[in-house]
Amino acid sequence: MRSRICDLLGIDFPLVAFSHCKDVVVEVSRAGGMGVLGAVGMTPAELDEELGWIEQRIEGMPYGVDVLIPGSMIGRDQQLQAEQLLAMVPEEHKRFAAQVLEEHDVDASDVTDESRLRRLGTAVNMRPEGAEKLIDVAFAHSTRLIANALGVPPEWMLKRGKERGVVVAALVGAKEHAIRQVQAGVDVLVVSGTEGGGHCGSVSTMVLVPEVWEAIQPYGDVPILAAGGIVTGRQMAAAMAMGADGAWTGSVWLTTTEAETAPAVKEKMLAASSSETVRSRSRTGKHSRQLRSAWTDAWEQRGPEPLPMPLQSLVSEPALEKVAKLSEGGHQGARELATYWVGQGVGLMNTTRSVRNVVYAFQEDFVHATARLSAFLEEPGE
Repeated sequence: MRSRICDLLGIDFPLVAFSHCKDVVVEVSRAGGMGVLGAVGMTPAELDEELGWIEQRIEGMPYGVDVLIPGSMIGRDQQLQAEQLLAMVPEEHKRFAAQVLEEHDVDASDVTDESRLRRLGTAVNMRPEGAEKLIDVAFAHSTRLIANALGVPPEWMLKRGKERGVVVAALVGAKEHAIRQVQAGVDVLVVSGTEGGGHCGSVSTMVLVPEVWEAIQPYGDVPILAAGGIVTGRQMAAAMAMGADGAWTGSVWLTTTEAETAPAVKEKMLAASSSETVRSRSRTGKHSRQLRSAWTDAWEQRGPEPLPMPLQSLVSEPALEKVAKLSEGGHQGARELATYWVGQGVGLMNTTRSVRNVVYAFQEDFVHATARLSAFLEEPGE
């Protein structure tokens, strides 16, 4: 395909797949797109092992790594000790999380401060110095792209990317953010509408993509990857008609055969409609879209005000980790509570397919969509 994203990343089809699963990353890249591995929850040693595994199987195809360096976060520029961060979590929030579990017959006695401390590795990775250690690992491998969310990448990240020929991408959810990213010097904008899973803004993809394209032109015509609810090739074609150069996808890979998604959650996703997601601060402290469940309903309807990032995760993640384990054993209450990040495109994710078949379906659907658009330009009788 003729796309700036294809030229920039060295791929055949401008479809980029974000995933926490290394198998998905490999299969998307081998099928002609690009897989991007989410690294924020890993230690540098774990990331090094994952990237080594990928490179043994990806047959020289390009891949990327995604980190998370928020522009604002409790303790971002402070050297707070783990115990100091944990001390900022009010007992009210801990009690409410335990109450929700117990209402669904889930024993909360082992969701303790010790289990919360184990979640602090992710918080460290979101600080610039923690993210830099992950990026050191990524640059020691043949990573083709580094992506950052929730803020402008640090200057050192942009500089190192330029020096090593690694594309630096940034996720944005508003045109003001996009302008700042272009001014900072990012190579690619991932323009994510509110339909997307995970952290998202409040503007729809249909509005945001052309709005950002128009807003950045005075500052630089940076390539755009459209994101947010895109799970088919026809949606990808529509986004590219609005100014994007390709698509950044995440949710669609969660129901593939290779995905790391827990079976109980995958089952819920396959049965869900597009209205069965919720945009909430109750999981990370920032707005993120996830599968609606008894857990999200409780926080939205009667829970305390969510804490700022990363404190809210210290409340939610240990509890949801236990929920996930119990739900796999068939525990009914845990199944009702089980949730995961997913976008509104979940309503179109109705079957389990291999990653390669999803890529091929994107390509076929894209071709059909562009042919349909071209037909509107034909003269009568042609």
